[in-house]
Amino acid sequence: MVGSLYLRMMILLALFFGIVYGIVTIFMKAIGIGNLYFYFILALLILGFQYMIGPKIVEMSMRVRYIKKKDLPWLYEMVEELAKKAGIPTPRVGISEIGIPNAFAFGRSLSDGRVCVTRGILNLLDRDELKAVLGHEITHLKNRDVLFITLLSALPLILYWIALRFLFFGGYERRREGSGYTVLIGLVAFIFYFITNLLILYASRIREYFADKGSVMLGNPPHKLATALYKLVYGSARIPRQSLKEIEGLKAFFLNDLSKAHQEIYELSQLDIDKSGTIDPEELKILRKKKIRLSFADKMMEVLSTHPNMLKRIKHLSQYR
Repeated sequence: MVGSLYLRMMILLALFFGIVYGIVTIFMKAIGIGNLYFYFILALLILGFQYMIGPKIVEMSMRVRYIKKKDLPWLYEMVEELAKKAGIPTPRVGISEIGIPNAFAFGRSLSDGRVCVTRGILNLLDRDELKAVLGHEITHLKNRDVLFITLLSALPLILYWIALRFLFFGGYERRREGSGYTVLIGLVAFIFYFITNLLILYASRIREYFADKGSVMLGNPPHKLATALYKLVYGSARIPRQSLKEIEGLKAFFLNDLSKAHQEIYELSQLDIDKSGTIDPEELKILRKKKIRLSFADKMMEVLSTHPNMLKRIKHLSQYR
């Protein structure tokens, strides 16, 4: 399965390079080198600005308070141990003072890594489950996938500006020159903008599978991470919708898509055969032998989501021993 994930990531990268090559070729001929360079430079400047201030925005939005080892020794030592196993510097450890149960990782580089848990997750999971979650977040840092997604987001940004330029701000020039080419360029740019956004969402979903696998590779039993995800869905569903809306823009950082929690409850409850509130190894074994069938609506929701369908995701976890 891991080989399949790598193959899909390589195909995704190849698609992006192909799109970039096509766009550069078309627009260099259509609008001139100067304009194209302008879009690229502007996009890079915005990404650079986002790169510099991004961690501070996350800290402020999530009300993060960094802790020392003496503040919460068991949590800090857990992160230290996982980071050592992953072969990366120990990240800063933070507590997010929000009730939503979850965890997240961010930072500009490995040396600037931060792993945070919310107050809500500390009250929900046992320590083995929390360790599995932290292994997932440590793997995100090790894989540098946050930076990967950020860099890929430059292409849709450029395409969006080009579409605006030719569809909305090029009206006067079209009337003056009597040419329909500008409309065509704008439409093509918008189509590619939509496609590249879907590819980025796909990349975001793939990185969650990699992080799940990474947590298992760090020694966490698959059923502990599966149980943690199961509990996080239930915990998220109990949070008032207004609280969820306040962090809508940051949900890609979390382990699960908070906005889908209500829809995922029913599916996941079927995995908990003994109704113990956990997913044990035997229940994962049963799931491993089942074939997952998603409805058309579920498939469409997944395509437009930053996270994989949770049932599919736990099915992947069931493949690990």
